[in-house]
Amino acid sequence: MSINSTSSITSNFLSDLKTQTSDSHKKLEELPVSMSIMSPNMKIEEYTYYLSLMHDVHNDTEGLIFPLFSDLIDDLEQRRKKHLIENDLLFLNSKKTNSEKVFQTEGISTPFALGILYVVEGSTLGGRFILKNVSKLPELSGENGVSYFNGYGDKTGSFWKSFLNFLAEYEQEHNCGDEIIEGAIVAFDSIYKHFDRTSTNED
Repeated sequence: MSINSTSSITSNFLSDLKTQTSDSHKKLEELPVSMSIMSPNMKIEEYTYYLSLMHDVHNDTEGLIFPLFSDLIDDLEQRRKKHLIENDLLFLNSKKTNSEKVFQTEGISTPFALGILYVVEGSTLGGRFILKNVSKLPELSGENGVSYFNGYGDKTGSFWKSFLNFLAEYEQEHNCGDEIIEGAIVAFDSIYKHFDRTSTNED
């Protein structure tokens, strides 16, 4: 009885989380800079630019969000990706010299931060689809330059599932679903503003 109740609560929360963030997610995906890396005509400059933007996202996440979960998520260190982006940029003869702030994290709660982490971890799952497109470029057809979008390789799916399990268990234990969802929506909107602002500045 308790097992069925638990799985029902878990699936309801994860379903609510996905539903309530879907508009923000779609809005982000429809930005020109987001669409550029899924275009069959993607240029290497657009790819490099996107990596640079995502470096800012992961720099904030690993510097400000990760410390909150150092004692909660066992495989947290394996989830670091900033160095992968740096390796890819190095291969592309591009260097990240400064970082833009993406998330406002002063005084946020752990559940709110978990919502941000949900969005960033979810982008790794999406990265596997992007990998298929960017690998069509001759410069990126091998192993070099694509380590970030390769994510956790063949373990990407299992890493995502284990994170969702942690997320659902944390929500159930602390009854903090609204805060997690709020954090996820703010994360999507913050990345949107970062992508949109930098795109505007480039014009």
